[in-house]
Amino acid sequence: QVQLVESGGGTVQPGGSLRLSCAAYGINLDLRAMGWFRQAPGKAREGISCINSDGGNTYYEDPVKGRFTISINKAKNTLSLQMDSLKPEDTGVYYCAAAAYRECTSYLDFTSFGQGARVTVSS
Repeated sequence: QVQLVESGGGTVQPGGSLRLSCAAYGINLDLRAMGWFRQAPGKAREGISCINSDGGNTYYEDPVKGRFTISINKAKNTLSLQMDSLKPEDTGVYYCAAAAYRECTSYLDFTSFGQGARVTVSS
């Protein structure tokens, strides 16, 4: 059974940094692309970043490009998201997710989600 457990959320001032981690259980990271989604208050959940199963290619949506970095540690079976230069509009619940395939082709391919970690960016 796949289980994804996020940690590292919290409250930070604008311009600050946070690092989210996701422990993956019951999943072979060599076979699944991994990603991060977020849900801002009053909005639908959206994909923001993806990494292929081999870790060779990463993808970012425009709102986070250049500020967020996705990475994977297969030895620890964990996924991370380093978030720098945070803005108030980054506030929301962040979800770790696993895709059905090895490559990042569509956020619609993600079938497993964690319970979410709340991030608040406020002065």
